[in-house]
This record gives sequence, structure tokens and C-alpha cells, in this order.
Amino acid sequence: MDVTVRGVTGLKCTVEAPPSKSITHRALIIGALAKGDSIISDYLRAGDTLSTINALRAFGIEMEYTSDNEILFHGSSGVLETPENPVDCGNSGTTIRLMSSVAALDGKVVLTGDSSLQKRPMQPLLNALNQLGVKAYSSGGNGTPPVAIEGNGIKGGHAKIRGDVSSQFISSLLLAAPYAENDVELEITSPLKSRPYVDITLDLMRVFGVKVENDAYKRFKVECDRMYTGRKYTVEGDYSSGAYFLALSALTGSRIEVKGLRKESIQGDRVILDILTDMGVEIVEENGLITASGGKLQATDVDLGDTPDLLPTVAALMCKAEGNSEIKNVGHARFKESDRLSACAKEFSKFGVKIEEKEDGLSIEGVKTLKSSTVDSRGDHRMAMALTILGLAAEGQTTIKNAECAEISFPRFYEIISSLPQ
Repeated sequence: MDVTVRGVTGLKCTVEAPPSKSITHRALIIGALAKGDSIISDYLRAGDTLSTINALRAFGIEMEYTSDNEILFHGSSGVLETPENPVDCGNSGTTIRLMSSVAALDGKVVLTGDSSLQKRPMQPLLNALNQLGVKAYSSGGNGTPPVAIEGNGIKGGHAKIRGDVSSQFISSLLLAAPYAENDVELEITSPLKSRPYVDITLDLMRVFGVKVENDAYKRFKVECDRMYTGRKYTVEGDYSSGAYFLALSALTGSRIEVKGLRKESIQGDRVILDILTDMGVEIVEENGLITASGGKLQATDVDLGDTPDLLPTVAALMCKAEGNSEIKNVGHARFKESDRLSACAKEFSKFGVKIEEKEDGLSIEGVKTLKSSTVDSRGDHRMAMALTILGLAAEGQTTIKNAECAEISFPRFYEIISSLPQ
């Protein structure tokens, strides 16, 4: 699907952020593993999270939709059924990574996905699972999906794992650890990137009754025989998704209100508010709304080591900032749905912006006027949405190719875009 947008200025509107994708994945998995019933309310129904739901069904998890925004899990207490066929995780890296450790609680399972997913690195997680007594390997021997997990339970013990490829590896091991035969200790052998996503995991585990010992994010310990307890849980709004409209306000001199973003959120992507403020955008938080009023953008330097999902959005902002801006410490964004550093450098430059791609970041020299262009999402939902926002800030008409991938995390994105006052 190709989407065409025209430049806009001076918008005044209110939009609602969708539920958090990261929190939804974790809440669904914990609800499925818990003892007793759990109700997950206001969860995200999008491509990635539906992949997790389908994977859980493949393992025999009993669930039912009680309303349009609520799902009831009859918890398995960690006792799963062996899927007859390979589990298809679609395009969702989060699903295959989080579910790989869950699969270790069962018999032999193969997890796979689409062609894009089959390029995503898995080896550090597979190595850690083997250290915990699980036979886990890449079917093709190249460290990427499909992966085979031969568990029959996680024996537990001590495992070492890198922290600089994907925090999802650590979250995966933590989520399944309470059901291991022995205590699980994880030693993080390199600096932990995307730490706020591990914080989300730790917070969800705590809410559902499991405590994790955290030694400065260098070691984690989870005691065995600690089962999640079913409960009702409501998923909060997603800062990653709300950020597109806050950025749109900044790029187009508009005043846009975003509903559904929790002020006390644990989400790391809440840092977008600080970034916007540093760039000269007025941010007001009140009555459950975050209002952004755009003006002249100032160049800035940003470390996105903990928040790589913000890379396309922040890069888009810098395209219209006066002066030279730097994005640093985000080399792990190369292992997302696309190589986001390369994708941003090549696609955003089509708007007439000078961008230098570095090993772990970008240098962007902003321009006053963005020229219209035809750009490609590269099958990456975050690229599609950031390119759309940039197109709305450009003169003339911009076409975004392969834009349908936005449904992976924000199904109503283009519906909202089409409803904006022109």
C-alpha cells in the first residue's frame, strides 16, 4: 500500500495514542503463564501483538475476548501443550524472542516468522538458554530464525548474556524464569542497552506477584517456584506511538493534544517530551493530555541508547532543526525491522536534508524547507510513520511506499492522518 500526503501547517487537533505495544506483549504472556484468571484490558490489537496471541494459542493457552478491548486468560500455571506445527511469529521480533524462553517450558518447538524476521539475531538468547539446560539452536546454523527449542522445562542455574544486542533477550529469560526447576541467575556481560524495556518487564513481573533481584542491571536473580498470580491489568498508552503526533506538531507549527499517555509512565520513550522541550517545543501536561505547540526547532544532541524505537521520530525532528544535530549510541537499531540507521540516512535525505550515517548514530544538518519526495518504509512500521510525519511537514506531495506495515504497531495511524484538518 502506498500513501500520499500533502504538507500542512497550523493544525489544531486532538488524537489518542494506542495502547503500549511493549506492555501488551508482556502482559499477555504473563497472563497466560499465571495461576488463575487474568483480564488484560485496553491491550493493543495490532500485527505484532496478535502474533503473540496466536503463539500463545498454539501452546494451548485458553483465552476469550470479553469485549472489544478486553481479553480473559485462563492461566496455565506454566503448563503448556506442544504445538503440532512450527509457531509462526509473523514479523514480530518481540514475539519470537519472548516466546523462545516460554517455549522452553514445553517439548520440542520450532518458532519462525516472515522473511524479515528470519534476519533478526537470536544467538545470544539461544546461548543463554543452553546454559540454563535447554537445547536451543538456529535451524539454519546462522543464529537467526527459524529456531528450535527442546526444553521439557528450564533446569535453571547461571547464564551469561550480552546486553548490547537486544534487551528482549533478557526480558525473555526473566519472564520464563519463575517456572524453572532451580533459581535462575543472569549475568549481563556488556552494557545493557534499551534498559527501560527491561524495567517494563520487571514492573509487570512485580505486579503479577514475582520479585526479581536486580544488582545494578549487571545481575538478575529469580527464585524458582514463584508463580505469577492472575489479576486484572489495564495497559497504558504508548509513548512511541504518541511521539509521532507530538513530532508532527513540532514540525508543522501546530498545536496537537495527545490523549492516553500516563504522566508517571515507566516507558523509556517518555523522554521524547524532554527532547522536544530541548528543541524549543512547548509541552504542557494536564488533565490526562499532553499538548505540544510547535515553533522554530533548535539543533540538539541526543543519546538514544535506551530508547532506540524513537530513532526515526527524533531523526525526523532534526531534519527541520536549525543547525547540526547528533543521534548517538544507537547501533543496536540496525537489528530492527530494518537497519534503521541506514534507512533514516537514505530515506530522510530524499527530503533535501544532509545526513551522515555513522557506526552507531546519525549527524543531521536541518533545513528550513523540506522538499516533497517518494520514499520507502522498507517494511518497517516506525519508518513508515516517521516518513509520513516528515511528508506532512514538506512542501507539496509526498508518497510513502509500503506504508501498510504501520499496522504492526498502530492500526489506526493512517485513519487518524486522513482525518486531520487540511
